[in-house]
This record gives sequence, C-alpha cells and structure tokens, in this order.
Amino acid sequence: MTDHKERILIVDDEVAICECLSRVMAHGNFSPLVACEGETALKLVRMERPNVMLLDVRLPGLDGLKVLTQALAIDPDLIVIMVTGYTDTHCVVQAMRMGAFDYLVKPFSNKEILQVITKALAERAVKPRGKICESKFEGQSLPELMGPSDEVARICEDVNRVAQSNFTVMILGETGVGKELVARAIHVASARAKGPFVPVDCGAIPESLFESELWGYDKGAFTGADIRKQGKFEVANSTLFLDEISNMAIDAQAKLLRVLQEKVIYHIGGATPINTDVRILTASNQDLSASVVRGAFRQDLFFRLNEFTIGIPPLRLRKKDILHLARRFLDLTNADLHKNIEGFAKRVSDALVEYEWPGNVRQLRSIIRRAVLLADDEITLAHLDLGHRSPMSRSPVEQEVPWDNRPLKEIVQESTTLLERHVLSQVLHLTAGNKAKAARLLCIDYKTIHSKIKDYGIELNGGNGHGREELQG
Repeated sequence: MTDHKERILIVDDEVAICECLSRVMAHGNFSPLVACEGETALKLVRMERPNVMLLDVRLPGLDGLKVLTQALAIDPDLIVIMVTGYTDTHCVVQAMRMGAFDYLVKPFSNKEILQVITKALAERAVKPRGKICESKFEGQSLPELMGPSDEVARICEDVNRVAQSNFTVMILGETGVGKELVARAIHVASARAKGPFVPVDCGAIPESLFESELWGYDKGAFTGADIRKQGKFEVANSTLFLDEISNMAIDAQAKLLRVLQEKVIYHIGGATPINTDVRILTASNQDLSASVVRGAFRQDLFFRLNEFTIGIPPLRLRKKDILHLARRFLDLTNADLHKNIEGFAKRVSDALVEYEWPGNVRQLRSIIRRAVLLADDEITLAHLDLGHRSPMSRSPVEQEVPWDNRPLKEIVQESTTLLERHVLSQVLHLTAGNKAKAARLLCIDYKTIHSKIKDYGIELNGGNGHGREELQG
C-alpha cells in the first residue's frame, strides 16, 4: 500500500537530536528523514522530495543559510523551518527574508514542533504550487517522465529557477533527449500556464512560408489568402516554443529579432501593428555558439535567446534513467496493445543499460514498443532490436576497404561513397525519415538527397523509400 505520510527532513549535526526528533515525527504520523550535514540534506531534497525541512542554523561545512538557499533553488515549495538558539536572532531574520517558513527556538517541546509543522502544511496546502517536480503535465511529473537520475534532478532545479521569470530559455541536447518535455515543464510551472503552449518546428517550415506561419496574414495578402489568418505569435500569446532554432534561415532570424525587441508584429498584407506578449523558449541539437562563429546564426539573436540555458545530457550519460524509461514505455505499450507483458529478463536489463542509445529516448521508446508487440509474457533478448552492426552498418572508418592492387584514387572514392551513405543514413534516422529536414541539416538541396537515397538504396519507413513529407516533423 502506498505511503502517504508527509516526509520531514531533520538536519542537525547532533545525532542525539536527530534521533529524538525522528521519534517525535514518527509518533506524529510523519515519515522522518535525517541528515547530519548540509550536502547530505541537499541530496535528500533532490532525491526524496521532503515536504518539510527542520534546519539547524549552525552546521559544519555548509551553514544553515546556505543550505536554505540551495534547497529552495531545488524545490521552491519546500517548507523550511529553522531551528535556532536564542543567540541567533539575526540569522533567523535573514532566513525568513530568504524564504524560511517559520522558526523554532531551542529548547522547544514535542507538542510545539508538531503544531508548527501541522500549521505550515495546512497553510501551504491552500497556496498554489509552482514546483515543476510536483507539477503534472501529461499526467506525470518531470522526473516520472524523464527518470530519477541526478542529471534530471539538476534539470528540475534549472526549471524551478527560471519558470517564474520571463527569461528566454535555450534548451540544448541531442535529438530525442526530451527537449520539448522540458519546455512544456517550464510553461506548466510558469505564470503563463493557463495560456497555450505553442510548439513550432523551425526545420519543418519552408523559408517562403516562415513569415505567414509566425506573423499571420490578412485576406488578399497574396494569391490563395482567402481569409485572415493568425500567426503563431498571436495564437500563443503566452509561451512559444521554437524547436530546432538552428534551422532558421538568416533572413528569418533578423525578422524574429526585430519582433522580440519591439514586441509588435504585422500581418503580411497588413499595416496595423499587433502587440504581442509571448515568452520564447527555444531548442537546438547543435552548438549555436559554434554556428555564430561560422556565420550561420546571428550573434545578436543568440544573445537575445540565450538569457538562460538548460542542457539535457544524452541517454547514454544518464544510465539510471534507462530502466525507468523502459519500464514506463512497457506499461504504456501494454495499455495501448491490451497486453500484460510482465517485464524484462535479467540479460535484457543489462543490455539496455550497456547500449549507447544513439537515438536517445526516442529510440528506446521505439525498441520497447516493438519488443512488447513481439513478446508473449516476458521481454527477452530475442525481442530486442538494438541494431547489432553488420559490416554495412559499421562506420566506414572502421571498415576495411580491400586494396586488390587498385589505385589509391579508386580506393578513396570507394571509401568516400561508403562514408556518404553512412552519413545520409544517420541523418535520415535522426530526422525520422524527413528528407527535407535532412537536406537542410546537410546543406544540400532536396533533389540531391532524393537522388542519393535512391542511388544508395537507403530504405525509409520500413523500406518503402518515401520517407516523410516536408511539412511533417
């Protein structure tokens, strides 16, 4: 049965006091946690998400005030009750200004401390909560959706820090790591949560349609404009998420910068200024600072969008999240397929953790869904498709090209062909078969990539060779 007791974190460097308060908490029907110094306390705040922290002002290493500051950065809704001696009045005043909920002066009775905790919990229950690690979207919190690792905990801390501000946020990470999840989390925890969250895939909008998509147009603005259409800025009027911002053309970047500075848009074909109040969140799978150096991205727009950055590590660096996510995808697919696959064989769990996951969470989800479809009771290695590399799937750098008494030029040409096919296959995999998006990433035109796919016999979407159309993303 699930334990619904409120968790109370006791932070004191005296073991006897911790033991005594633990007994008091248990007697008061609370669930006690104990830390004897600040670093342990902060780790417990991250991992255990206590409801209340009883924090002694005087601690070795990190003192109580520093622990208070860092704990509230991790969890803004944590109730912190300072525990102090009568000589620490100045520290208590400072702690209250920094966000402490209340304080207790030693010595205090068991009844007194339980009353203060009960009162604090009652008052907090009627106040709106802003903490993303408890805020629900898609029916679950961010750690439930992404995993229990320290890396995800740090992402939650960053979301908590920035959500209530109006900062533009740049979310960086490889394709498939969950950048949109983090963007939605920021929106849900922000003051704009009641408004819409509007995602825009910058790589899926042709340059010729960019202005009409973002700013909108008036009736008669161009051939086919039979009605007045709102752009994404008007539709959003709260949070606009510009995904894969690095794919935006330079001319479009200049227009976006102007809108962000002036907070005014004009419909195509219109002369009436339209005021906007939109918070911008962006995401990229590329190092935009490097794009700035290359001249592919405007420096002034980069600085405007990069007021705060959240980096999401790839799944191969978040080993602790892999089995959590695999189990989550198993449960979801069981429900989707009306099956009851019980779990994973031990060798499967080991294989999942050891695998490098080049496609990140998106790849893991696809593989688990396929395995659930194939399995009858338990997922075994036979049900997994982890892309065991054949000679053709290996990187061309690792392959041996036979000499066969051929000229160097011919051997190099063969190696170049293998490398080109490998790169095309990898990019098309990352874009889920979207040839137009892959062409933009590789800086080649659509006709070229289409002909190369045909020449190299690269299969898309199960071998039909068609891939996804340009406006699908």
